Amino acid sequence: MARMRSFFNNVPVFLEAIKVSHSIFALPFAVAAAFLASSGIPAAGLLAKIVLAVVLARTAAMTCNRWADADFDAANPRTRVRAIPAGLLSRRSMAIATIVCCVLFALVCAWINRLAFVLSPVALVFLIGYSYTKRFTSLSHLALGAALGFSPIGAWVAVREEITLLPVLLGTAVLFWTAGFDIIYACQDRDFDERAGLFSIPKSLGIAPALLVSKAFHLVTIGLLVAVGYIGGLGWIYAAGVLCVLTILAYEHSLVRSDDLSRVDIAFFTLNGLVSLVFMAAVVLQTVIG
Repeated sequence: MARMRSFFNNVPVFLEAIKVSHSIFALPFAVAAAFLASSGIPAAGLLAKIVLAVVLARTAAMTCNRWADADFDAANPRTRVRAIPAGLLSRRSMAIATIVCCVLFALVCAWINRLAFVLSPVALVFLIGYSYTKRFTSLSHLALGAALGFSPIGAWVAVREEITLLPVLLGTAVLFWTAGFDIIYACQDRDFDERAGLFSIPKSLGIAPALLVSKAFHLVTIGLLVAVGYIGGLGWIYAAGVLCVLTILAYEHSLVRSDDLSRVDIAFFTLNGLVSLVFMAAVVLQTVIG
């Protein structure tokens, strides 16, 4: 009984440790891709499998990240309050969670269709490997973007069991969007990365140039979303959604300056969550009633 109580007491700690609420970044793009691939409302059962696969994939990535970066988190003043450095969870529990989620993700992909299962190890390599890229390359932001960019491609594969240009463009848009906001987030840790021997664009270029790179990445994102709309023959609702995304991203960049990073959390969490939700709403409305 005591072990059962301990387990349930640790569930909220675990969910906070892996930032389960941040599933809002990748999941809406996967749902949007499912609607695009279906040219309307996808089957409820299939949509549920897609959601489950995305949540499992992201959980595997985050638990691995917390396990792999535990020593860095303990040394960084900004992150030493996280669950493992604070002694609330063990590294062993995160390692077990990573393995379980990887296995379950592969099983769900097999449940969806053969191509999804065949591609599942590729997705896992990016999801698990991202945490280690910070140790040797400043392009780690793009590695994270690639990990999230698999979500719309995977959803398309789930519906159509094929890969075409449209989901690749959408996945690439997610890649550059993610890399752009991850650069903003990484600006907070520039000095720590320097001391710890980690790599990032803010460390390599400096904060001001890094913010310019982030803006450039987000402009590429908008261009790719426009290309998705053109190739997919999408109408004014989708176009209005992309315009809203552009507006939100412009506002995000207005909040962060090289000499003032105090509003990074708003730019990173709130506004990027809004970006994905607005895009999903636009795609759903366009495909259902447009």
